[in-house]
Amino acid sequence: MKSLQECITEAEKKGVAIGHFNISDSEGFKAVAEAAKQLLVPVIIGVSEGEREFIGLKEVAALVQVARESGMEIFLNADHHYSVEKAKQAIDAGVDSVIIDAADKTLEENIAVTQEIVQYAGGRALVEGEVGFIGKSSKILEEVPEGISKTSPDEAELFVKSTGIDLLAPAVGNVHGIIKTGEPKLDIELIRAIREKVRVPLVLHGASGNSDEDLKAAIKAGVSIIHINTELRLAYKEGIEEGIKSGEVAPYKFMKEAVENMKEVVVKKLKLFNNL
Repeated sequence: MKSLQECITEAEKKGVAIGHFNISDSEGFKAVAEAAKQLLVPVIIGVSEGEREFIGLKEVAALVQVARESGMEIFLNADHHYSVEKAKQAIDAGVDSVIIDAADKTLEENIAVTQEIVQYAGGRALVEGEVGFIGKSSKILEEVPEGISKTSPDEAELFVKSTGIDLLAPAVGNVHGIIKTGEPKLDIELIRAIREKVRVPLVLHGASGNSDEDLKAAIKAGVSIIHINTELRLAYKEGIEEGIKSGEVAPYKFMKEAVENMKEVVVKKLKLFNNL
């Protein structure tokens, strides 16, 4: 069984990216796992602080472990953990990776918090840090949120060297959520410049709503993991609404549409990320 680090290294050699999909319940897990199994590609399940509270940290870890025992290359990421205590809990629970998100703090504070998690992990999990602010809301937004910034290559280099992180999430024109007026274009040259400066894989957050062309270019420029959340949430909600209209009362029947909607999104994204 390959580790997440091994799968990332392999993806880099192939010029592809690993898909990361956030879930908050077993329906979401089922959709992502079935899509990855169908295409025979690695996949990362993500749970933020809020999502893990809903599904249960130990519960989602168990789901991932069962799928892994069947031969799947499936991994668990503690996504956007703002609390040091909760990030440590996630590491102790056996996640494959964790992102400690202190991007809204000063660079010095961000480095200090991230260093603490790197030291605590001690190699038990990959640690991801974030530099530059891309917002926090995974929903439909009227406009680009205030305070959005971009990461400079020098800042990225300093952050990686100072913290010892395994993965870097830079701000390169990406925004959490989907912007009604149109998603900002990714700064592909900035991605390339940052990747040339740092010796760790890059993670693209907030990729819901970005064009296929932008995402392909981002992978070519050096992105190794791509996060999708809002598009899955929308597909889930629309599927539930359709399922309820059917008049079914059995959850496994009226939730089927939601699972299929999410699976369709995941299959499409995994094909794109893996050049299938």
